[in-house]
Amino acid sequence: MADTVVFETQKLSVGYRGKALIRDIDIRLNKGQILSLIGPNGAGKSTILKTVTGQLTPIAGRTLIGGRDLEAWPRAELAKKLAVVLTERVQPEMMTCFEVAAMGRYPYTGRFGALTAKDKAVVWDTLRRVQADDIADRDFGHISDGQRQRILLARALCQQPEVLVLDEPTSFLDIHNKIELLDILLETARVRQTAVILSLHEIDLAEKLSDLILCVRGDRAEKPDKPERVFTDDHIRELYGLTRGSYLVSRGSVELVKPEGEARVFVIGGAGSGLLAYRELQRKRIPFAAGILWENDMEYEVAKALAQTVIGCSAFQTPSDETKEEAVRTMLSCGTVLVAGDQKELNNKTNEWLVGIARQNGMRIVLSAGVLR
Repeated sequence: MADTVVFETQKLSVGYRGKALIRDIDIRLNKGQILSLIGPNGAGKSTILKTVTGQLTPIAGRTLIGGRDLEAWPRAELAKKLAVVLTERVQPEMMTCFEVAAMGRYPYTGRFGALTAKDKAVVWDTLRRVQADDIADRDFGHISDGQRQRILLARALCQQPEVLVLDEPTSFLDIHNKIELLDILLETARVRQTAVILSLHEIDLAEKLSDLILCVRGDRAEKPDKPERVFTDDHIRELYGLTRGSYLVSRGSVELVKPEGEARVFVIGGAGSGLLAYRELQRKRIPFAAGILWENDMEYEVAKALAQTVIGCSAFQTPSDETKEEAVRTMLSCGTVLVAGDQKELNNKTNEWLVGIARQNGMRIVLSAGVLR
């Protein structure tokens, strides 16, 4: 089936009181695609979403749903094409969760708003999809944040839209509810062929979920692009203005600032065995060095982010004599050696040799960062 463009902006400029904050936003989204907006707080993600959903007047340019200008759609017909879930806390009084979700059927119910058997079936089916049918009879004002977000999503999905827009839908949610909500969005896009547009603070989740990423910088928005082209260490560092700490794209992890000063501990790990030690040393503000690590080792990038010095070598290669000498020199300059993994079990002959050198030189050797002060 050929791609069908269902949502589009053309040279869209957004802002307030006639002043454009971000100009020339061009988006094309097909049925079943997911677009995530990422960028620093206050960069304009919510302003873009409010404009493309008609809550703010565009400064210039157009938004099209199904090839038709947003303003040209009659309100009731637009509600069948576009559904919105915002971050504002909704507090309908004395309404059950079923009744809140059923509000999404109003575009279909006619003048008197009476639900037909078909409408009720849609509501129940949607509540089951978002795993909230068990709270249908509960008061919406007395449920958890995670449950509330499911009900608001159900309300939007009851509209059976072609385009679904969500502003920070994972805010206030624990990791369990984040994963389940994003899985529902993925099912909505892939199975129901709904185009999904959302803003996310959790860029690791945006990378995993999205077909396209729109980076918003505060004064401009980049052209939407595929995650593999957006998520590079340098680009994310620039986008968020990271001058301390780092975001490791390869691991989808935020790493805090490395401890300052000369390394006091030399960590011998590998194959992931050193990760907990690196982070514990960072928390205790103990400067450390690490090695010898292959450059494709799963912990190499974390070590680079947190250690004062990392002794590395090319993947699957035996370290050169120069690399070994550098490792010994660095290790002997530290007061302590922390052996984070069983090097025999890891079959790392070079690191076994390093441990032997440390013993020969009477160095303090420990097996856990927890004993270090």
